[in-house]
Amino acid sequence: MKKKRSIVVVVVLLACLVLLGYYTVGILRGTLEKNSDTGIKLGLDLAGGVSITYGVAEGQNPTSEEMSDTIYQLEQRVSAYSTESEVYQVGDDRITVEIPGVTDANEILEELGAPGSLEFQTEDGEVYMTGDDVVDAQAGTTTNQTTGATNYCVELTLNEEGAQIFADYTKEYLGQYLPIYYNGECITYPEVQSEITNGVAEITGMSSYEEAEILATQIRSGALKLELTELQSEVVGAKLGSQALRTSIIAAVIGILIIIVFLICMYRIPGVAASIALLLYTGILLSILHLYHITLTLPGIAGIILSIGMAVDANVIIFARIKEEIGAGKLVDQAIQSGFKKAFSAILDGNITTLIAAVVLYLRGSGTVRGFAITLAIGIIVSMFSALVLTRWLVRGFYGLGFKDKKFYGERKQREPIQFVKRRVLCICISVAIIVAGCVGMGVHRSTDGSVLNFSLEFMGGTSTTVTLDGDYSIEEIDEDIVPYLEDAIDDTNIQTQKVADSTDVVFKTRSLSLDEREALVEALEEHAGVSEADIQESQNISSTISSEMRMDAIWAVIIATICMLIYIWIRFREIRFATAAVIALVHDVLIVLTFYVLSWTNVGTTFIACMLTLVGYSINATIVIFDRIRENLALEAGNRNIDYEQVVNNSITQTLSRSINTSLTTFIMVFMIFILGVSSIREFTGPLMIGVICGAYSSVFLTGSIWYMFKMRSVKRQQTKAIEAKQAKKNKKKPKNNNKSNPKPPIPPNGQKFDNGAQV
Repeated sequence: MKKKRSIVVVVVLLACLVLLGYYTVGILRGTLEKNSDTGIKLGLDLAGGVSITYGVAEGQNPTSEEMSDTIYQLEQRVSAYSTESEVYQVGDDRITVEIPGVTDANEILEELGAPGSLEFQTEDGEVYMTGDDVVDAQAGTTTNQTTGATNYCVELTLNEEGAQIFADYTKEYLGQYLPIYYNGECITYPEVQSEITNGVAEITGMSSYEEAEILATQIRSGALKLELTELQSEVVGAKLGSQALRTSIIAAVIGILIIIVFLICMYRIPGVAASIALLLYTGILLSILHLYHITLTLPGIAGIILSIGMAVDANVIIFARIKEEIGAGKLVDQAIQSGFKKAFSAILDGNITTLIAAVVLYLRGSGTVRGFAITLAIGIIVSMFSALVLTRWLVRGFYGLGFKDKKFYGERKQREPIQFVKRRVLCICISVAIIVAGCVGMGVHRSTDGSVLNFSLEFMGGTSTTVTLDGDYSIEEIDEDIVPYLEDAIDDTNIQTQKVADSTDVVFKTRSLSLDEREALVEALEEHAGVSEADIQESQNISSTISSEMRMDAIWAVIIATICMLIYIWIRFREIRFATAAVIALVHDVLIVLTFYVLSWTNVGTTFIACMLTLVGYSINATIVIFDRIRENLALEAGNRNIDYEQVVNNSITQTLSRSINTSLTTFIMVFMIFILGVSSIREFTGPLMIGVICGAYSSVFLTGSIWYMFKMRSVKRQQTKAIEAKQAKKNKKKPKNNNKSNPKPPIPPNGQKFDNGAQV
């Protein structure tokens, strides 16, 4: 790159950094003030929102199954407002919906409406199908094949019984109208254009996507098992308090600054380029979250942490390659070009596998899983742009400005390979021992505590107690001055607090309490919160905010994502052994972190899912880097019939060791800063995450290569055995055949000689 062009590139990017930095500061200020117009939209845990309680309409006696189905359908419905919304049962016949980032309950009620009945009728008023037969309704678009125009529609999905009914009626009423009624009001009047037999129909004719989305929402809401009526609505405060958000932002800023210092010290000029690119990446990511009104919660912060780690990782891979090329004797300019080129496949494969996981988690998951997937996917895309485009421009620009000496880039000579494969048995035994300890711990907890894990309210449900305090306390004051006494009274360290806006009411959510425990809680409130029994408004049992359907959604999403990643790795590396080893290492990491949850008795709540998902993305990315180097080194051995696979694996791990250490260290720094500066709830999230980072580094260095080696050697031995058998079979084929085995004839000796009694004459 010429000097003038280099000056232009560097100056433009620095100017963008200044402008973007100014814009980002405004976003952070608005976020701290919890103003969604100028900042990032925050979830219930960080900013609070609207809480609406519905009751089952009179005359209905709902079963537990009907309540569960209704809750799940409501979860799907309110996800249109925010993926971080919560829906849970209160008492026997009430359901509470909490939607984050909203301060006007009336506005939500007006948009959300009261869930009601949905009926499919003929023009003469015959009801032939109800909302019970609707599985889903989603807004969408189609393209006219003739004109290319975009048409807006609602895709309607029916269950098996509904599909059969709909097939019969669309056949009978072909060319006629079959209106749909919601709470007695006609919401759409579609004409039957063809017989629909597969249970999937399109309602067309909408003038905009928004109109289609409104109709889809009405159909979904009318498909509820029960008819609900609004009982009360209120604005509730953040579960974690404003201090949690402030300390998280401060910790993130400090963590990024430490990473910048680390990058510059380790990689010099490329480190400066990476630092500028990292700041640009952070600004772009925050801007996207703000501009597209994406709700940010603790799981979302996990996705950002992971994407920052991957952004740094991409730069570390590139700079390590540049050092290697310089150490191999290449000129700096050639080393820069070669470094970016050789690092591309590892960066691409690592990010695509994680992106596959994010897409599947979004499409198949629900609730906080989708929120995590959104921030992770955005972070991955921006991080790739940051590393492969911005960092490249900056490094080339600094080179063009005169930083051409190799001392500005570093030089790494070939080091002696470390014998990782020889230590594989020891490493595997250590991992097995830790996992066994976790299994034993589960058994002990099950016998003593009744549960294998310390499930929190989000999983188990509990008791909600609303109390009117004698003053307007902040969440931080309540957590410090009141909650510890309540924890002692009921022997529960997992108490959640939530303020009701414009009042002194506070909601305390605990595990399910017995009658004696409720009395102990009341006594503690009277003694330490200055309230009387009359100030305790109500105490109700509540269900888990993470329903069984949401848990199954998360499990299936992870399973499908893992299978998709396995297939991608198989295709890219052209060998199933790479994919199998990667999945084994991934399962290993999940089990190790699960063991930490068991032995430390850390609360298992919403953040547990986010932690495990973060670990999946981080673990697979670290593994890909080593596998990419093994693939490259195997290509160098092409044509060699006696490849020393053990040496190839040892060389590959050794060559990528600095990357494994540096990336793990920078990611650990980010998580550690949030851990030491965050509130207790955040520590419960970042603690296991730090274990996951360490475990991911351990498995990628000490296990993945060795596992692949064991699979490979088993395959090589089978091939060798087959080759020996084939060679032996070929040899046996050349021997003369004896067709009369029962009475063999003696061979005729030459010159007319014969045998007599075994002696030649």
